Amino acid sequence: MTPIDLAGRTVLITGASRGIGFGVAEAFAKTGAVLHIAAENEGIHQAAADLGATAHQVDVTRGDQVEAMAAAIGAVDVLINNAGLELMTPLDDTGPENEAAFRRIIEINILGTFLVTRAVTPRMPPGSAIINTASSWGRVAEPLFSAYVASKHAVIGLTKTWAKELGPSGIRVNSVCPGWVRTEASMRSLGRMAERVGRPERELLDGIIAGQALPGLMEPSDMAGPYLFLASGLAANVTGQSLGADRGEVPW
Repeated sequence: MTPIDLAGRTVLITGASRGIGFGVAEAFAKTGAVLHIAAENEGIHQAAADLGATAHQVDVTRGDQVEAMAAAIGAVDVLINNAGLELMTPLDDTGPENEAAFRRIIEINILGTFLVTRAVTPRMPPGSAIINTASSWGRVAEPLFSAYVASKHAVIGLTKTWAKELGPSGIRVNSVCPGWVRTEASMRSLGRMAERVGRPERELLDGIIAGQALPGLMEPSDMAGPYLFLASGLAANVTGQSLGADRGEVPW
């Protein structure tokens, strides 16, 4: 397979200090792109050093921080909105921590995606691409994760809307919908699901994998392909789409 060449193109990936964001950033670092990565936590600096990228420690829900980052970077050819938060928010949990978690998920996953996109798009030339990280749960539902599920449905809605809004400027907007990937967040969710239903984690995971057309649990690096494709000229006629990458777990 011919490697995708993004030499000289500027790429910004949010939520890239670990997990899917870091796995995708590793792949983009090999394309020759000028790579900028962002996250709220201090780990972003080590991640950038490992990748030869420029680090931006920002809270995507803070418009002032986002605007400062966009101004510092300048022109951007590929924006990957990957920053996100996944936590359980059961409807029967009336505690303040659950409500706070619900609000934070919505703020990061929806408002943060909006603020970053709003700040960066005026600096994107024709032929640029925006890729939003949604989720297979953005097309279906999962009990106990109402805030996360709702936020990822919203990301798909934003993708469709912005594809129409930015199309006249020559900017494509798509999303990737990962299934179960071995990340800190997904394994934390698996543990809490197992605790809630009183079943072993391994048993739950085996059931999830059994529901896939292709066996096995994906790793963060397995997500790179869809993002590279959507960022490249190979997807020049693709916009407003949500690409499932879940080993056939969810029928699309």
